[in-house]
Amino acid sequence: MKLIKLDAIDSTNEFLKGLSNNQLVENFTVVSAESQTHGKGQMGSIWVSETSKNLIMSILVRDFVTDINQIFDINIVVSVSILNVLEDFSIPELSIKWPNDIMSYNKKIGGILIENSIKSNGAIISIVGLGLNVNQTNFENLPKASSLASICNATFNKEEILLKIVEEMEKNIQSWNKNKESLRFDYTNSLFKKGIPMPFADYNQQNFMGIIQGVSGIGMLQILLDNDTVSEFDIKEIQMLY
Repeated sequence: MKLIKLDAIDSTNEFLKGLSNNQLVENFTVVSAESQTHGKGQMGSIWVSETSKNLIMSILVRDFVTDINQIFDINIVVSVSILNVLEDFSIPELSIKWPNDIMSYNKKIGGILIENSIKSNGAIISIVGLGLNVNQTNFENLPKASSLASICNATFNKEEILLKIVEEMEKNIQSWNKNKESLRFDYTNSLFKKGIPMPFADYNQQNFMGIIQGVSGIGMLQILLDNDTVSEFDIKEIQMLY
C-alpha cells in the first residue's frame, strides 16, 4: 500500500484521479488530506470537514470490477469493510444508509463516494473516496451529523483507522469470489432502517410509506409498498425522511 499524505487539497478523489490519468498508479494507493476545499458527496453535495479532525481519504482500486453491471459490488465491499473496522473500535449501532452513508444510531458519521472510469483497454478503475468524522465535535447546523469522538466520548487515531480500513478492504476484495454472498448478506442486513415502516419522498416530492427489503444486484433500493408490491428505486428517485 502506497500512502500519499497531503496538508490541503481541493479533493482527494480528484487528486488521485488526475494522478492515475498521468501515470501508472499501483493498486490500493491511498491519498489522505488534513483538509479539502471541495470535498464531494453523492449527487454533487459538499462534504465539510474541520481541518485535521477527520479522516479524508481516497483509494485506487483496479482489477476488481470487470463488468459495468458489477459496479455496485465495490459499494458493498467498501461499506462492509468500513463497518467491520468501526465495530473493532467499538462504535455502537452501526448501519449503512443506502447507498453510501455510514451511520451510528440515527447520525451520519461518514460518507463514501465511488467514481469509476473505463479505460481505453476496457479496464475499470475505481476511486473510492471516504470522509469519516473522527474527532470533530462541533456540528452546528448539522443536526443529522456526528463523529466517533462525539458518540464514544473519546479521541481516536485517524491513521490507525485509515490503515485498518485499507487492510480490510484489500482482504475482502481479494477474497470476493469466495465470500461475495456473505458480504452481500452483511451489506443487506446492515441497511439503515431495514424492515421498519418509514416515510419516503419520490422525485416528484410525493410522500409515501414503505419498508426497505434489500438492494438489487445493480444497487437499486428495494422497498415494499402499501399494496404489497416491491418496487426498485435509483438514488435520484427516492429520499428517506427520518
